[in-house]
Amino acid sequence: MVPRRRRPPPSVFIFPRFLHSSNTRFPHPRAKFPNHHRSSSPHPNPRTAPPRDSVSPFAAEMPPRRLSAKRRRCRATEAAAAEADALISLPPGVLDDILTRVGIRDAVRTSALSRAWRRRWEALSSLDLIFPSLGYDKVPPEALGAVDCILLRFPGSVRRFCANLDNAYAGRIHDWLRVLSRRGIEILDLKFGYGFALPPSVFSCSRLTSLTLSSCVIPLLPLGFVAFPELRRLTLVYVQLQEYGGYQLEEIIETSPLLEYLSLISVLIRGDYVRKWVIRAPNLRHLEACSDYDDDGWILKKLTSLRCAKIAFTVFLVHRNFAKFLSGLVQVTELSVSTGYIPSSAKMPEILCTFHNLKSLNLKVHFYKQHPIMLTLYLLKSAPNLEELKLKIYDEEELEFEANGEFLNALWADGMCANLQVVQMSGIHWLPNEMSFIELILSKARRLHTLSISHSEEIVMSNEDALNELLRYRRASTEAQILFKGKTEDYY
Repeated sequence: MVPRRRRPPPSVFIFPRFLHSSNTRFPHPRAKFPNHHRSSSPHPNPRTAPPRDSVSPFAAEMPPRRLSAKRRRCRATEAAAAEADALISLPPGVLDDILTRVGIRDAVRTSALSRAWRRRWEALSSLDLIFPSLGYDKVPPEALGAVDCILLRFPGSVRRFCANLDNAYAGRIHDWLRVLSRRGIEILDLKFGYGFALPPSVFSCSRLTSLTLSSCVIPLLPLGFVAFPELRRLTLVYVQLQEYGGYQLEEIIETSPLLEYLSLISVLIRGDYVRKWVIRAPNLRHLEACSDYDDDGWILKKLTSLRCAKIAFTVFLVHRNFAKFLSGLVQVTELSVSTGYIPSSAKMPEILCTFHNLKSLNLKVHFYKQHPIMLTLYLLKSAPNLEELKLKIYDEEELEFEANGEFLNALWADGMCANLQVVQMSGIHWLPNEMSFIELILSKARRLHTLSISHSEEIVMSNEDALNELLRYRRASTEAQILFKGKTEDYY
């Protein structure tokens, strides 16, 4: 009986005889080699046959299998969900801080991260609602719905609400303000189309710390109005008040004991006759007032904490005592005054109050007329401890008065500019009045170390000739340096 031939193991391959040696290392049995064929002959030594799971030396040369786009998206989603779930384990206070910083739009979008993040933004203790895209053009209806939806779904307090709206929102803003007042709104910033009638519900927001209203008509105070006990910043820009509205504004300011910042820009009080009203705020530190009229009726009193004041008049105060007006600012350390147009009939005060604390003075004046030059020197005389002077000159007309060295020296007094160290002049035209003033400062300021100059668009002489003339002026300070900045870029 002929013995049956045994089949070789499936993992054994027969290679040419010249490959068999004691030092031969066999590759993976499934590796494909060119010019070699499989054989059914058994391996000479089955014990030394390569194992099934041995690695082919050519495996590194084989390109990895690419994942499909769908599989890549799934893995990215899984990774994002894993990271989101890791974040959700953070303390609630940290999560609230993260969601508050990213803004309302991205905070709501976190609901799509995972189930744990769903509606997490609704658990915030407070929320900031800022809608800078709501402007004067046509606003899509979904913008209105977004505000309504957020105010409806979010149960917590709303810390800040800022929006730029037009008059089409008249029906919505009243409801929004009522909801915001119940949510403890702290910062309210509303800009409207000019002439928008603001609803009285704005006065129900008693927890406000900052209130900014622009281009609207402020209603009369409702009955039962108490105050804004926590208000620290009040900004009114291009707003109108009803007749006798000065008294109303006076009451709002006076009943805000924590008020530190007050800005009144082009505030119009309706009526044929302007009545005097008082700005009285013991804790006020910063005052900014810009008036388009000769007399808005406001008087400064008891501003004992005031440190910085910016005053601008389109028309100079002709019908009121300018010296008395400045006496309400006597305690400031920084003062900015823009005189605007000063008519020839205006009476310039020769004696002003003394600003002992004033360190920085910023003036925007004309230098082609006599009165602005005199006012500049009077203010310098009233500030014995002044260290920094900034002059912005806007001379758009021909020279009406020549302020030569003799005229300027007659207005100078001993002790003027004794501590002046820095002078910045911008918008000059190299006019004779400007050159004479520069010569005066260089010859009198003994502690001056920097005089920087930049010129306007139109000049009456070349920069080279003007600088050569400046270098010939006598200097009272050996450390005084003249820095030429070229053309004024940020004049306004």
